[in-house]
Amino acid sequence: MEYRKLGRAGVNVSAVGVGCNQFGNKVDCEGTRAIAHRALDLGLNFFDTADVYGNRGGSEECLGEALAGEWQRVVLATKGRSRMGEGPNDEGVSRYHILNAVEASLRRLKTDHIDLYQIHSWDDGTPIEEMMRALDDLVRTGKVRYIGASNFTAWQLCRSNDVAEMMGWESFVTLQPEYHMLEREIEREVIPYCRWANVGILPYFPLAGGFLTGKYQRGEAPPPGSRGERSPYVQKYLTDANFDILDKLRAFARARGRTMGELAIAWLLSQPQVCSVISGATRPEQVTANAAAAGWALSPDELAEIRGWLEGKF
Repeated sequence: MEYRKLGRAGVNVSAVGVGCNQFGNKVDCEGTRAIAHRALDLGLNFFDTADVYGNRGGSEECLGEALAGEWQRVVLATKGRSRMGEGPNDEGVSRYHILNAVEASLRRLKTDHIDLYQIHSWDDGTPIEEMMRALDDLVRTGKVRYIGASNFTAWQLCRSNDVAEMMGWESFVTLQPEYHMLEREIEREVIPYCRWANVGILPYFPLAGGFLTGKYQRGEAPPPGSRGERSPYVQKYLTDANFDILDKLRAFARARGRTMGELAIAWLLSQPQVCSVISGATRPEQVTANAAAAGWALSPDELAEIRGWLEGKF
């Protein structure tokens, strides 16, 4: 397994991470344990969850059981900001909510610290100074080791880190955005800022909800029980233009003895500032398949060829 720095932090994380959004929901705690231990056996040490995953807490609870006694082998990331109750302060990034959210996450995870605590999304109802000071306090008390953001725009990330720098507080070392071959909006402003500031990028939805695995076929209904059968997110990619791209990508991967899923992850690992690709799994064999992509380094010529297809030049 390849390891990379977590942005400008000194800690090393596996180039392929484990996305835990289905734990405590579609995947029960026994299944979570099997997936987590397969990941550790393969050298994957980066696990990404959130307090809201698994019907408000289920993912963290299952991970807490699965990773008991293994914390020295794990870099654990979780998130807060989402609504976790019906009260007026049960969401957002106020000092009140964030401090309570971290304590609740620690109880569910059965640990005394969180390696990477991420703000799940922007909250324009809370001053940046309040958010960053609360996060700085969490780092100083040892309950959190590093902080990151998720779903921030370039200006939101930049302004937050500028405030932290001016005040001598901890700043965001990572950003977790949606990013894959068919969703490249962050290449306009987010990636250039992250390269300048050395902020690590942790892409989620690397397979476009399953479309980039190649399991969907042009002109055919999505397989029964698949996400594409019911998900508007996946269905929006089921267009002739995207299938034209997918046909080229599948042939490219097949000619190299690789799968389409491996290509999607390997492509992300070739992009600037990407330190770990958040790859979800509901079965141990999916972890094995995801991990295989870490050993595939695409050449500059191969990347240029792929970019041409993605941009419609060839």
